[in-house]
Amino acid sequence: MNRRGVTVHSTQVAIIGAGPSGLLLSQLLAGEGIDSVVVERESREHVQGRIRAGLLEWTTVELLREAGISERVMREGLIHEGFDVAFAGGHHRIDLKALTGRAMLVYGQNELQRDLVEARAESGAVLWQAGDVTLQQWDTGAPRVSYTHAGTRHELRCDFVAGCDGYHGVSRAGLPRGSLTQYERVYPFGWLGLLADVPPVHEELVYANHERGFALCSMRSRDRSRYYVQCPLEDKVEQWSDARFWDELRLRLPERYSARLVTGPALEKSLVPLRSLVTEPMQFGRLFLVGDAAHIVPPTGAKGLNLAAADVRVLSRGLIEFYRRRCTTLLDEYSARALSRVWKATRFSWWFTRLMHRFSADPFALRMQSAELEYLASSAAACRSLAENYVGLAFD
Repeated sequence: MNRRGVTVHSTQVAIIGAGPSGLLLSQLLAGEGIDSVVVERESREHVQGRIRAGLLEWTTVELLREAGISERVMREGLIHEGFDVAFAGGHHRIDLKALTGRAMLVYGQNELQRDLVEARAESGAVLWQAGDVTLQQWDTGAPRVSYTHAGTRHELRCDFVAGCDGYHGVSRAGLPRGSLTQYERVYPFGWLGLLADVPPVHEELVYANHERGFALCSMRSRDRSRYYVQCPLEDKVEQWSDARFWDELRLRLPERYSARLVTGPALEKSLVPLRSLVTEPMQFGRLFLVGDAAHIVPPTGAKGLNLAAADVRVLSRGLIEFYRRRCTTLLDEYSARALSRVWKATRFSWWFTRLMHRFSADPFALRMQSAELEYLASSAAACRSLAENYVGLAFD
């Protein structure tokens, strides 16, 4: 403890945020003998209870395997080799395996969070409910993270800081005004999601374009389904009873799906606004922004968690190179390398959102959307482009 009554600690990498990206980075670094401390403002139960994405690219699965936490993922996850695009009363299957040689894996983010927490629990490297977190001197060779934990003020001295605490986190908020450039597109609608213990309507995901709006039929397991419908931004969850949701979903699906729809009481309902956002750069001195702290994509195409994992992959390799060889080449390239992938995924998410949702009643726009869907269903090249982006582009 120093003269100011602050308890001083040291580590090599301070990680802000104990969501999947922060814990995965800590786990990967631990495998290389690199010390880290994860500082999280919320409780373990709060973070665990978040209902988020559940579709993993295979590059993300491989990163989990590298981190030594893929056993339950592979045992309980559902491998999906394709998905359906439904429109004009019919459907067209995108055969991911045939078109790209790769597949996707359905595994709930809350389950992945549980795996990561258990993997890091014995290390004691995760501090839950740390308040008043501030970052100092990240633009020098000796960054510091200050926080209050269990009633005591602490100072964590480190070599690097990874900001994995999301758009509203302290990592982003602490940057000087004007130091970053933000590119944003806000969409004029949201997604109303419902989670229920009912069997999925189809063995693969169904993305539906309908005159009443977009719908998505997804799942978390063989007996737990996640459904979404496009809705106005001004809607409130309380306006949507379970019965209203199921009736609306049924109307938006072709008969081959609606006839098999099993309904049940909602375990959870939520309304999510959609936007695309990219922040440049993603590195400020020895502070690195990761995942939602730097970029947000609409959930169409399931890129959010996978982009965060890709950031972790790039950053972990840079940190490992630094501690092995005292070389900063990969760290210096972090922002450029991460943003190259981020912008491509942002383009795909924007395109897929535009293709599947109803933006307006403009007759020309509706005709263009119909033409593009018909072209997709008739063109192997268009299907291959969609499939390549959906499963995740290869790393450079």
